[in-house]
Amino acid sequence: MRLSPVLIALGAASIACASQPSGRLERHPDFPSAVVPPREVDVWLPPGYDTSPAERYPVIYMTDGQNIFEPSTSYGGTSWEVDKALERMIAAGTTRGAIVVGIWNTGMGRMAEYMPRKAAPTDDIKDVTDIFDQPSRPIISDQFLKFVVDELKPHVDRAYRTLPRADHTFMMGSSMGGLISAYAIAEYPGVFGGAACLSTHWPAGGGSVIEYLKGHLPDPATHRIYFDHGTGTLDSHYAPFQARMDGAMRSRGYQEGVNWVTRVFPGAEHSEKSWRARVEIPLAFLLQAAKPGNSAQSLVH
Repeated sequence: MRLSPVLIALGAASIACASQPSGRLERHPDFPSAVVPPREVDVWLPPGYDTSPAERYPVIYMTDGQNIFEPSTSYGGTSWEVDKALERMIAAGTTRGAIVVGIWNTGMGRMAEYMPRKAAPTDDIKDVTDIFDQPSRPIISDQFLKFVVDELKPHVDRAYRTLPRADHTFMMGSSMGGLISAYAIAEYPGVFGGAACLSTHWPAGGGSVIEYLKGHLPDPATHRIYFDHGTGTLDSHYAPFQARMDGAMRSRGYQEGVNWVTRVFPGAEHSEKSWRARVEIPLAFLLQAAKPGNSAQSLVH
């Protein structure tokens, strides 16, 4: 994909992070695509990015990007504060940091992009209205992942100092964003080496995504996956579905506490506030190979 000269020159306007002066957020408005509608894309660069030009970083691609950095753009006015979480972790010396790419959803098109198409309960289900009480929209999750893999990621790897290999490239999201993150690592195991799925909305399609994943989980020798859920509000329905998914992980050879984690947070609700409260846990799990002392050169090779 080639970006327009206008986007290259003006689209990545640098936004000062007043509350996080040591990080830097760049916003790409109307990021173009040949397969899905254009949307806002945020790229957060960790402290030290501008002063250490030889350093390269892992990349976390996050769904529902408008909810992860700024309260002013977030659902309900509460963001995940991923930038603040990573800055705390960097200051504590638990990680070298990461580049975070926030992929905004498109409002009413969110379900259509995040419902795994190949995991639909039957082959004739091709529209979100067949699964959700939503206006009719074709399920385009395969196109969404094609956008991320074939259009967005190549641009990010060209424009920023990334560690582009799968073992340093991750997907992360909550609810339906958790479903599409799990789907991404299954569909593109050569691109994504890890996924973090918070409050995964397994009930979609009657748990059909679990059945799909049973036969499509990537190699546990080269991948790691994080799951969690709370016990309040919508999350109170997830435990039996997650137990089924945990069984699938074991049958595939994943080892809990090694390359797979499932956490339960009593009392936690299905909300940005709850995900913000525990976001450092999945971040640490994904970035466990990117700790201080692991040079950029050693991580590339």
